[in-house]
Amino acid sequence: MGRLTGGDPSLLRRINSAVVLHALRGGEARTLTDLTRLTGLSRPTVEGVTEGLIEAGLVVEAGPEEREVRRQGRPARRYRFRAEAGHLLGVEIGPHRVAALLSGLDGRIIGAGTRDVSVSASADERLERVRAAVADVLRRTGVARGALRAVGVGTPGIVEADGTVRLCTALPGWTGLALGERLRRSFRCPVLVENDANAAAVAEHWKGAAIGTDDVVFVLAGLSPGAGSLIGGRLHRGFGGAAGEIGALHLLGRGETPETLLSTTDEPLDPLDEQAVAEVFARARHGDDRAMAAVDRFTQRLVHDVGALVLALDPELVVVGGWAAGLDGVLPPLREELARFCLRPPRVELSLLGEAAVATGALRLALDHVEEQLFAVEGTVTARR
Repeated sequence: MGRLTGGDPSLLRRINSAVVLHALRGGEARTLTDLTRLTGLSRPTVEGVTEGLIEAGLVVEAGPEEREVRRQGRPARRYRFRAEAGHLLGVEIGPHRVAALLSGLDGRIIGAGTRDVSVSASADERLERVRAAVADVLRRTGVARGALRAVGVGTPGIVEADGTVRLCTALPGWTGLALGERLRRSFRCPVLVENDANAAAVAEHWKGAAIGTDDVVFVLAGLSPGAGSLIGGRLHRGFGGAAGEIGALHLLGRGETPETLLSTTDEPLDPLDEQAVAEVFARARHGDDRAMAAVDRFTQRLVHDVGALVLALDPELVVVGGWAAGLDGVLPPLREELARFCLRPPRVELSLLGEAAVATGALRLALDHVEEQLFAVEGTVTARR
């Protein structure tokens, strides 16, 4: 795949190339006349830029449309963006599973795969499951590993710019793991690592409940929730990547720990034991008093955690995802409480992407990286500053 860099003949040519690529990347083949009209560039400029993009492997001449062949002897030449010139990978690494999504350079998903993994798996075991999931997707789609241009990864924890996980309580052996460095050994392309809630926020803005909304809080709801935020359409990580760690808010008020929040006995409940958590909610639906009290504690904690972030950021929209998004009755009390103590209550919606949100956001990270290379005119949603 070609790359437009500072070594090209001129900044103007790079900008012109980016403009033409933008016009072509929607998927529809365009004539030179179309491109001249859409870009506002002169025909000779469009011709020269198009030839350069063909040489770079990013554009190819498309066959004439059937109606044109019937209407005239020699139809105008058409050109299209080569989405197949490279591929992108989005990977989720979670407590219970790993998932991978594969796309072309246009971001359209062409392959997907998952692997279950034990909560207690070591870092090496979990990374091996990642490699297996990726290898399976590449094999089934017939895409060579060398065709990958960027890999995005979503993981629990506070993630530094180089992909090192500074702190993670959800996965064994994850704190201090040089995750980006470890994964780069498996790929001959850039690997971009992001916190899972941040990745999910980006995904909802791209393909989910937050399309067209630039001030968004995404809540990855669970016993120890996390959140990702977009401010003015850009991902907000905070100075050290710890923005949105609302699961630690109980420490400020010395409230109940996540382990005791949903417990119906004197024994703490493992926040990652989804089956045990589901049993508590099932018992609550059947009228068990202790379970109902536990669910009420959980809901109130979630409301207060989200409320703190809403008061600080004043988002237009709050999107609730994670396993709690599938539980009955989460949204009504959240909306009610936010309306009670927020000056301007935001809209509150469930995630439209569900369990695919983190991997989808990771794929968007990879796509943004490639777009910065190809278009290099303005920053992307996920670019680090």
